[in-house]
Amino acid sequence: MSEVNIARKKEKCENCTKQCNKKQSDDALSSLQESGIANGEVSGHTPSQAVLLSACLSCDGCVSEEESQRISQQSLQGINRVLALNKKCDVSKHKMLVVSVCPQSLPFFAVKFHLDIPEAAQKLCGFLKSVGVKHVFDTTLAASFSILESQKEFVQRYRRRHHDTHAMPMFTSSCPGWIRYAEHVLGSLVTPHICTARSPQQVMGSLVKDYFARQQKLTPEQVYHVVVAPCFDKKLEAVREEFYNSLLDSRDVDCVLTSVEILHMMEQSNVSMESINPVPLDHVFGEINDPSLMRHDGRGSEGFLEHIFKHAAKELFGLEVEEIVYKTLRNRDFQEVVLERDGETLLQFAAVYGFRNIQTLVHRMRKGRVPYQLVEVLSCPGGCVSGRGQAEGEGGKPDRALIQQMEEAYSSLPVRLPEANPEVQRLYQDWLEGQDSPHAQQILHTKYSKPTQPPAQTLIPDIQW
Repeated sequence: MSEVNIARKKEKCENCTKQCNKKQSDDALSSLQESGIANGEVSGHTPSQAVLLSACLSCDGCVSEEESQRISQQSLQGINRVLALNKKCDVSKHKMLVVSVCPQSLPFFAVKFHLDIPEAAQKLCGFLKSVGVKHVFDTTLAASFSILESQKEFVQRYRRRHHDTHAMPMFTSSCPGWIRYAEHVLGSLVTPHICTARSPQQVMGSLVKDYFARQQKLTPEQVYHVVVAPCFDKKLEAVREEFYNSLLDSRDVDCVLTSVEILHMMEQSNVSMESINPVPLDHVFGEINDPSLMRHDGRGSEGFLEHIFKHAAKELFGLEVEEIVYKTLRNRDFQEVVLERDGETLLQFAAVYGFRNIQTLVHRMRKGRVPYQLVEVLSCPGGCVSGRGQAEGEGGKPDRALIQQMEEAYSSLPVRLPEANPEVQRLYQDWLEGQDSPHAQQILHTKYSKPTQPPAQTLIPDIQW
């Protein structure tokens, strides 16, 4: 099972210098051979030197000593420490515990609990509140902001494509595994092309620590915010410097726990599913008329490609796209979508999932052979529902049966367009002072670049993605 284990030191990988001389360990080599990846080229790697994204991301060439210490706190011990402090008499050390659940994690609990997603969400919420969590949200609202801002940025980039060489293609920015690889390995080849919209996780972090904390008459440091996510990459995203307020000593997301870690927490509590009282998820506005769980378009992820494609078709060409038809290229995780009119190709997008396909994409980009205006990039094959924080089976291999069940459960949720969500429009006004305000730009966007200084070599967590 994937876990953070500080006891083991990884061999240094020079991949981040674009000259990887790391000799793969026996287990890494066998993984490469099993997955069929050891035949590509990335950042100067010869076929014999090709590395898995997991090895790339978790080597001590990319994770600094400070990061490793922060990541080590991204565990059940962190939330248990806060729960224990809240039971003590010293109220000055009490924190309001808030948990935000990614919608791609909910199918995992639905399958494990043998319930549908709405029922599983209520059981999960009931358990978390029984141990001392004050509020439980889902992050679909935050994802709506991320999608809307990505749509707007794509249209802006498209319109300046003829005088800005970095405008196209635009790469999505919701996957922290992809972002870390892009920053530490690919550098300026890719980073100017990455959409600046924050991921749903970090938008949710700002929403909880800024807007919701003020509604509760609390300061950000008085709130302990936990995100439940389907993959381990989110832990690295949470410790990024730009998401830390040094004056208040507060992070937008204090701790990320995977779906499996939450399940372990439930198992350690020795509670039966029958004994848990179902409790509806909370909402940042308190009571709402329609508490139904919704999702966005897309198979197992937030559907950035589909939403941006439909929006761009209407905004740029006045075309309404009702249904998107994917064309499979290399495999199920490398697909493209094309918008045509009178035989002319207007838009060409691609969905590229998994490191093997990312290698192909980068190789084509180096040769100037990327015909796409937008690429939705995710480091996990199959998308977010297949994240290794919930979809890993025996021997570290994906549990295909579980993934299929989760995908079916996820697709059962009703779809709502971000534009059709009145709560989003209300928050743009009440929280962000308007859609195009400086405050909205500051809260909903960030920037990506290659680190200027190499991180210190240190004993780091053995994190498996």
